[in-house]
Amino acid sequence: MTFLQPFILWGLPLLLLPVIIHLINRMRHRPQPWAAMMFLIAASKASTSHAKLRQFLVLLFRTLAVAALIFFLARPLGGGWLGWAVNRAPDVIMLVLDRSASMETKLPGQTITRREQALAMFAEAAEKFADTSHLVLLDSANREPQQIGIASALLEPSLTGPTDTAADLPSFLQTARQWLVENQSGASEIWIASDLQASNWQEDDSRWGGVVAQFEEMLQPVGFRLLTFNTESEPNRVVSLARMGREPEKPDELQFGIDLSTTHPAFEKFPLKLNVGETEVPAEITMSAQRLRWQKNVRLEEAKGTVWGHAQLPADANDRDNAIYFVESEARESKAVIISDQPNEMNFVRYACMTAQTIEPAAVIAPSSFEEHSLAGVALLVWHAALPEDPTRLESFVADGGALVFFPPGRTNGTSFRGNQWLDVRESEEESFHKTGTWNEMDGPWARSKEGLSLPVNFLDIRRRQGLESSDTVLATFADGDPLLTRGRHGKGSFYFCATSPERDWSLLSEGGVLVPMLQRLMQTGAERIGQETMVACGELSPADRTKSWTPMDTTDYRDARIHAGVYRSGDRLIAVNRPDTEDEAEAIDAERAAALFGELPLQVAEQEGAEDQSLQGEIWRMFLMGMLAFLIVESWLVLPPEPERSTKSFRDYQSQGAGG
Repeated sequence: MTFLQPFILWGLPLLLLPVIIHLINRMRHRPQPWAAMMFLIAASKASTSHAKLRQFLVLLFRTLAVAALIFFLARPLGGGWLGWAVNRAPDVIMLVLDRSASMETKLPGQTITRREQALAMFAEAAEKFADTSHLVLLDSANREPQQIGIASALLEPSLTGPTDTAADLPSFLQTARQWLVENQSGASEIWIASDLQASNWQEDDSRWGGVVAQFEEMLQPVGFRLLTFNTESEPNRVVSLARMGREPEKPDELQFGIDLSTTHPAFEKFPLKLNVGETEVPAEITMSAQRLRWQKNVRLEEAKGTVWGHAQLPADANDRDNAIYFVESEARESKAVIISDQPNEMNFVRYACMTAQTIEPAAVIAPSSFEEHSLAGVALLVWHAALPEDPTRLESFVADGGALVFFPPGRTNGTSFRGNQWLDVRESEEESFHKTGTWNEMDGPWARSKEGLSLPVNFLDIRRRQGLESSDTVLATFADGDPLLTRGRHGKGSFYFCATSPERDWSLLSEGGVLVPMLQRLMQTGAERIGQETMVACGELSPADRTKSWTPMDTTDYRDARIHAGVYRSGDRLIAVNRPDTEDEAEAIDAERAAALFGELPLQVAEQEGAEDQSLQGEIWRMFLMGMLAFLIVESWLVLPPEPERSTKSFRDYQSQGAGG
């Protein structure tokens, strides 16, 4: 239990008062020997045990009545979420609220979302602490703690409304701890509301161990309460943009690849509305599997200029993942840079990176010159050398949306790039080759063409390959299962590791059937970092862009570009803001796995199943008041004197006995 008036508990020693009175009462009449009463003592021995039991029960119920009175005055709170440990009201209650897009999933059979349910329960619970605790809100949109005066403010849409952001639980707890330390808070509690989406909790992140250790070292006690939802949602569809662009030879045609997924696979038909500028392209989707890629080419009225629009699905269990937004300008000039310590071996790669806008092959520079080389207009980096000791610039390039591909250097220097490391080189046996196994034909640079044609990956003859240690997504394998092509993501961009080289003594990649489409696709992917028109994830605007005034293009209502998806304009610049890709991942961890992340920290978990019960805890003083009355009634009944025995003889019987005598 938690007590709103814990100082009243100092009155618990009053429980001894009935015992003291009882002992004093017994001392008032000291027994004195009296011969005439000896026979009475002998007669009462049979009822002595019953009398002692009655006295013990009277004393017990008097003590319980005093205890109930004290607890009643201390205003106890009870409930499964708070547990039954005796605690005083905390000095600070920090409400950590997940406002990510996945929290907008409706509860089964309800119109209320998980976020709205969590807020209603938070507000009801926090109201009990209005006079005793400071309330602080930390949410996934603002990301900075802010004090709130009254609990009902949690229900204000401007403060806790829906967003298209993602949550980062380890970062939340780091921020919460820092605020508690800087403000020298006393005993505190951190209340967390989350749907346990795996991408938000990041249970494999190394930050968990550090933040738990930091909380354990704090001098003031900190408790944790986790409110989560353990019900499976109703059917929900998700739409995302896989690719979009214009072919150089068809600048007046915009090509779309839109991914659709559902949580409950079944044969169904539903509409998809695609708006490109002023053009509306309705379509009916037929879907029978969990995932589907829908491809569409849209004819533009003008070949030049910038177009923007969105794709929309019908309403379902979560309306925040039913739309995507895009901005596309005319084909932009982009280029590639090759970093290699064997420039003569990269001649074919130089020409394979040429596009319709470039008239010169890609430049080749030495690894020692990379730090000083300008990356303006660069969409693709090809790294054909030992991994760099300091990968900072490469990581920044990828984070900005660039594409990066590594080819094996034929040696290793013990360095790694974001968890990837080259291993030993393996030669094929004489007159034989390392054969390819499987590869992803739906996604990645070796996917099928838009006409549905497969790349001749299975015809690659590979004489030499270099082992790769990686935990990233495997897009292609060798016949023995080892990775041939992997993809990792960082920020807005992607990086790839290919386990064989286009050098002639390594493989037949230089014949072009696989390498040219691969590099051209990576050029298109990396071109997104070039130019003013960009597509960013919600919550990831640059510091400079956050200070700008952004006007939504598809609505007259106010909308914040920092936390809401849409198309926005600031001056001559257009941006498309979408929810982060991680919000489309339906995987969630269970409450036990979440609790394990907190180690030995005190944690109470409440798993919410529906909207019927919105109470995390309530004042239970009525229970103690009724208990006190019940104890007093029982005590009063026990102290009643026993009813005297009535004689069965009549008055005439006594007269007749007297006459006979």
